[in-house]
Amino acid sequence: IERIIYLSLATVNTKKLLNKIDEALEHGGLESAKELCRSTRGPVGSIFYEGLSRAEEGSEVVERVIISGGSVQMGLMEKGVSWISLFIALAPMLGFLGTVLGMIDSFNAIEEAGGIKPTVVAGGIKTALITTVAGLVVAIILQVFYNVIVAKIDNLVNSMEDASNTFMKIVKSRLDK
Repeated sequence: IERIIYLSLATVNTKKLLNKIDEALEHGGLESAKELCRSTRGPVGSIFYEGLSRAEEGSEVVERVIISGGSVQMGLMEKGVSWISLFIALAPMLGFLGTVLGMIDSFNAIEEAGGIKPTVVAGGIKTALITTVAGLVVAIILQVFYNVIVAKIDNLVNSMEDASNTFMKIVKSRLDK
């Protein structure tokens, strides 16, 4: 849930931001554009701020800063996602472990009773089925969250890449003047 909230807050209208940056560069200069980026939440604003901070060094330096900043921001977006994947894999295994333990209980009950009666094995089988269902339910729920998170990350990364290309065109046109 934390990742979904984080990624939702990281989303920004990049076209609107790029237009504002272009206007800020034209009318207020570099400092105005940097202030706009600094006040914009999310990874795109951070990346653009870092790029503008190095604008005096030339467009090649800005481009390298944008690329490395994008990698850093992508890592921040993916933070903790591997744990969800781990729990998706572990939940059914733990459910099946409970199944085996429940069946062992059933066989122990048969051994102690000296014969097979439905009431003797029912408790162990019930435990086996409950743990299997619990493991599968947890894995299914986590898989849905995982897919939502990965889709949000993919959309953000695509948006960042597209916006970065446009940003570089804006910066190059302003630096070449």
